[in-house]
Amino acid sequence: MEENNTPEEELSFNSRIPLEDLKKTVDDIKAELSKVIIGQKDFVELLIVSLLVDGHVLIEGVPGIAKTITAKLFAKTLKTDFSRIQFTPDLMPSDILGTSIFNLNSSEFEFKQGPIFSNIILIDEINRAPAKTQAALFETMEERQVTMDGTTYTMDTPFMVLATQNPIEQEGTYALPEAQLDRFIFKIKVAYPSVEEEIQIIQTHHERQGSKPQEMIKSVITPKQLADYKSKIQEIIVEEKIVKYIANIITKTRNHPHLYLGGSPRASIATLNAAKAFAAINGRDFVIPEDVKKALVPVLNHRIILTPEREMEGVTTDSVVQMIMESVEIPR
Repeated sequence: MEENNTPEEELSFNSRIPLEDLKKTVDDIKAELSKVIIGQKDFVELLIVSLLVDGHVLIEGVPGIAKTITAKLFAKTLKTDFSRIQFTPDLMPSDILGTSIFNLNSSEFEFKQGPIFSNIILIDEINRAPAKTQAALFETMEERQVTMDGTTYTMDTPFMVLATQNPIEQEGTYALPEAQLDRFIFKIKVAYPSVEEEIQIIQTHHERQGSKPQEMIKSVITPKQLADYKSKIQEIIVEEKIVKYIANIITKTRNHPHLYLGGSPRASIATLNAAKAFAAINGRDFVIPEDVKKALVPVLNHRIILTPEREMEGVTTDSVVQMIMESVEIPR
C-alpha cells in the first residue's frame, strides 16, 4: 500500500536539525579508515556512534584481525591526544592513574598523571590485569575523574576508552565482572574477514611497501566539532512508540527462558542514545525502528547472560537478541 513509507522515502523530508556537516564528517572518518582497514564497516560505524554519545567500547576478537590497529587509526582521525596501555597481570592502579612524587625543590608531593589522562585511551587485553586495576579503570570511566590524595582531577573531553579482549586465550586472565561490563555502551565482536576481504588485505599490505598505516590517516574532526555534533544528537526526535518499542524488547530479556540475566534500564538508555546517533549519521532528525535494531546486539552482547543449558548447546547472545526482536511488534 502506498501509505507505507520506506526509510529511503523518509530521508526526503527536510531535516529540522542541520545534520549535513555531521554526516559528511562521519563519511570522511570512514573514508580515512578505509585507506588501511578493509571491511569492518560495522565495527567502524559502532566506534563512531559510541564517540558521538560519550560511550566506551569493549572490542572482542581473536588475535590478528586488526582490533588494535583499527582503534589506533580511529583515534588518529580525531585531533585529540591518544594513549595506549597494555594490561598485564602485574599492572597496578598507580600505573594507569598516576602517582604522587616528592619534589625536592618545593619539598612537596606532586601528582604525576598516568596514561589514563588522555582523550582516546586504548586498553589492550583488559582482562589481563587484576581486579584492583580493572576497578580503578572502571571508576575513572564512570566518574570521568581521578581522586588522588584528596584532590580530584577531571578528565578532559572527549574521554573515551577502547578496550580489547581475546576470547580464546583465557589462561592468566581475570574475567570482567558483569556489573563492570555495564560501563561499556557496546561490546563489539570482530569476526574474521571474508575470502575477498582477505585477498584485499594482503594486496594493500603489499602495495604499501612498508609505509606505516598511521602516516596514511589524516585528522578530520576537532573536539569543538565533536561537542557540536553531540549537542545536535541530543535534539533528535524520538516518538513515544519508539520508546515503548525499546522498553518492550529490554523487558523481554528479563524473563526470556534462554537467559539467566536480562538487560537493565542502563541497556534501554544505551539503546536510545545509540539509535539517536544512528539516525543523525544517516542525516535523519528522527529515530526509526531500524536504528533501534542496529543498536540492540552490540548494546546487549555483554549485558545479557545465557542459561548454562543454552550456553552448552552453543546458543549465542546474538541469536537470542534476534529472537526477541522478531517477537516484538515493530511500531508503524
